[in-house]
Amino acid sequence: MKIEQLDVSVYRVPTEEPESDGTLTWDGTTLVVVEPSAAGVKGLGWSYGTGACATLIREMLVEVVVGSDVMDVPGIWSQMVAAIRNMGRPGVSSMAMAAVDVALWDLKARLLGLPLVRLLGQVHDEVAVYGSGGFTSFTDDELIGQLGGWVHGLGIPRVKLKVGTAWGSRPERDVERVQLARQTIGPDAELYVDANGAYSRKQAVRLARAFADEGVTWFEEPVSSDDLDGLRQIRDLIDADVAAGEYGYDLVYFERMAASVDVLQPDVTRCAGITEWLRVAALAAAHGLDVSGHCAPSLHAHVACAVPNIRHLEYFHDHARIEGLLFDGALDPTGGALRPDQQRPGLGIELRRADAERYRRE
Repeated sequence: MKIEQLDVSVYRVPTEEPESDGTLTWDGTTLVVVEPSAAGVKGLGWSYGTGACATLIREMLVEVVVGSDVMDVPGIWSQMVAAIRNMGRPGVSSMAMAAVDVALWDLKARLLGLPLVRLLGQVHDEVAVYGSGGFTSFTDDELIGQLGGWVHGLGIPRVKLKVGTAWGSRPERDVERVQLARQTIGPDAELYVDANGAYSRKQAVRLARAFADEGVTWFEEPVSSDDLDGLRQIRDLIDADVAAGEYGYDLVYFERMAASVDVLQPDVTRCAGITEWLRVAALAAAHGLDVSGHCAPSLHAHVACAVPNIRHLEYFHDHARIEGLLFDGALDPTGGALRPDQQRPGLGIELRRADAERYRRE
């Protein structure tokens, strides 16, 4: 059975207001949607990347995919890797491949009449999530409303907020916000922080000790994810788990990072899709590490439930909002976990075209 067509479209969804973390401010999110077709069935996948991903798919990947055996997804993935060799594997190339690879896995599962988790090999019935947002641009009231809504409204017993305000130049503000977060969520919910690489090494250690007073157990990217020596040194000096990996695009990256962190964070929309994500999870297991899916919760749920060493998924505010706006079948985090829909084939998600059209770019 051959893949007959590969459609690509681009959408940009503005945020409700400009948002910031420790090192970046943004006002919208772009997603590149891929829909391959075979035997009258259409698959669906997407990547939170840039419109340049769509250009790369059309110019370099369509000819690889169309005409290939729909059942041979890892084989097609390998051909895509070869096709983009001279473009470089990190960045746009891997994000473009991710959208295609996810869509091909979805198509294969739909053709077989299986939920994707069953095709991949189910290990867990559900996967824990943590509410993620807490932007440094938030007012105190916005922070209280968001974190409190997750914990007390939806029953998600773990949340994460951004720290590293203004490239780490306002550490006292970070401590205040962490204290406010703990007051908001109560003593029992887990509390995580993410500096997005804003701190220096020793500054991160000092702040980790201050955050520990509020029971923070997860410190994401305390320094740049490129500073593997720094991540390792901080990991060895603090009690909170040190996590990184959201900017990983290939297996070699994660192999280098594995010795420096407590948890790896592959992102299925960046690391060239489900095919590579599964390999990263296996690599992490070989190092005795858990993986945590970065963002894109509905795209991660099935693959996360197919690996034994999954810790949780990031229920990221922007992506969860987009999934609710544009897709039918987006998963409900109430109670603190996502459960793949066993009654729908593939990812169990459909693009609501009429709702998406207002955001379409190409």
